[in-house]
Amino acid sequence: MNLDDSSHEAKARILLVDDSHDNLELLQGLLQDHYDLMLANDGASALAMAASETRPDLILLDVMMPGIDGYEVCQRLKGNPLTQPIPVVFLTARTDEADEQRGVDLGAVDYITKPIRGAVLRARVRTHITLKAAADFLRDKTVFLESEVARRTREVVAIQDVTTLAMASLAETRDADTGNHIRRTQRYVKVLAWKLSTHPRFAAVLTPQAIGLLYKSAPLHDIGKVGIPDRILLKPGKLSGEEFEIMKTHTTLGRNAILHAEREMGVEVEFLTFAKEIAYSHQEKWDGSGYPEGLAGEQIPVSARLMALADVYDALISRRVYRDAMPHAEAVRIIGLTRGKHFDPDVVDAFLEVQDNFQAIAIAYSDSDADMQKKAQYLEMAKI
Repeated sequence: MNLDDSSHEAKARILLVDDSHDNLELLQGLLQDHYDLMLANDGASALAMAASETRPDLILLDVMMPGIDGYEVCQRLKGNPLTQPIPVVFLTARTDEADEQRGVDLGAVDYITKPIRGAVLRARVRTHITLKAAADFLRDKTVFLESEVARRTREVVAIQDVTTLAMASLAETRDADTGNHIRRTQRYVKVLAWKLSTHPRFAAVLTPQAIGLLYKSAPLHDIGKVGIPDRILLKPGKLSGEEFEIMKTHTTLGRNAILHAEREMGVEVEFLTFAKEIAYSHQEKWDGSGYPEGLAGEQIPVSARLMALADVYDALISRRVYRDAMPHAEAVRIIGLTRGKHFDPDVVDAFLEVQDNFQAIAIAYSDSDADMQKKAQYLEMAKI
């Protein structure tokens, strides 16, 4: 029903329920010029009609009826989600306050005593029809707004995801060795995070929401490589000391790029918190020998600790233009040896328990020969 429609009363549908034929005729005579009427002479019929496809906008319900009385009918109406919103007005010869209170407690909106007075009945009905129309209008608006908020939220999340992957893919295209690296590492991180989510040291940080953000943020760990010169980033052999120092700046470049984007927007974005941590600190080592700050132990953000192990594992098992991939078992052995040195001991222990998942991910997202050929061609084009 349209609240703005001045003819909404003429369109309203009222269910009249009374076991007395005379009473139904009386009510019909008083209301038929203004409303579409439905008639029921017992509780069972009333319940069926109220839940039908042509549900009424208001129910005038006699209390004293054989079989299912008005009170029980009202109780059942309010217990059914389909009929719960329909206002119920009791019609009864009873005038006891306790009876009125019982009706109100059951969910009735009004209580009209017999004998029925036409002017009073029509005024009460008009009031409740108007209130019902207003309630329907607001409910429809609320549903629409909730749906619109959900749609906009999905759009925002999609934009975040697309932007993140686009930025990560941009960095990947400039690295001759990465292939499906970002897809694998984000899945490694997710597996590790879920494994550690019940660990006392990590449970407070690795909530389901946080794990979701970690998964989305992981692809940005090497975003700073966009700022590394090709002569260093695409070099097929070992870097010189000077070149390595330049390569190390990719952590700072990545973190600063995200910070700059936030400053431009004038707001700190929650979903980028892990991205900043990962980009800046994934090269830190548990024993303090990493970079850029030489953080040690608990100083290293949890997100970066997970990313560090995922990144190293993938580097070990991945082919490079200048070398073959390392077998999974050997990569696991090497990571185990660095427990408490390169990596958080508990993160290594979790990795050892889920290493089969890592191997499955590596196989599912492995780099094809075509991928490696493209990388080789890219190196040739870059004249490295």
